[in-house]
Amino acid sequence: MVQAVPKFTSFDEFIAEYPEDGRWELINGRIFDVKPTGPHEQVGAYLNRRLLVEIDRLDLPYLIPKSCTVKPFSEFSGYLPDVAVVDQSRLWDEPRWVRESTLLRGGSMPLVVEVVSTNWRDDYQRKAADYEEMGIPEFWIVDYLGLGGLRYIGKPKQPTFSVYQLVDGEYMVRLFRQGERIVSPMFPEIELTIDRILAAANL
Repeated sequence: MVQAVPKFTSFDEFIAEYPEDGRWELINGRIFDVKPTGPHEQVGAYLNRRLLVEIDRLDLPYLIPKSCTVKPFSEFSGYLPDVAVVDQSRLWDEPRWVRESTLLRGGSMPLVVEVVSTNWRDDYQRKAADYEEMGIPEFWIVDYLGLGGLRYIGKPKQPTFSVYQLVDGEYMVRLFRQGERIVSPMFPEIELTIDRILAAANL
């Protein structure tokens, strides 16, 4: 569920005013309540678990915070990704991490994941552009219900997993659908398919 709170604010006001016990995002100065559905949470939890297995197996210096805010270059936006893989060795260069668990540098996040809800335009348009500009190396859009626009997931609409990889400062995207193994440049040996994601959501 996504519901806009009719207020315009800056990122600093957003961080200072909104409680930590909710799920809020700031998009172009407007605050949104982004409380997810149960299946959405199941998909996020499944991906979180699979990524943690790979991080542990490869002994990587990464963590997946329970919650963190990603601040793009805009002073009027702040996102709460469904999953953010964070490089602990880069946190020394994150001035807002210790006090606010906020990340500003794309290099601190090897991978960010957004699970699509009814506000799919935010994921495919705003966030993809902002994460690209920040220099986040890899970005997954997990559209397990096939909600995105035709220009993003094709026709007919169907569950789609989009892997965006930063190449020469721009995202190149590869789409995966049911029956295909998902290929991640950041985690090349991870075992993921749309079918398993749908099973995790009990769909």
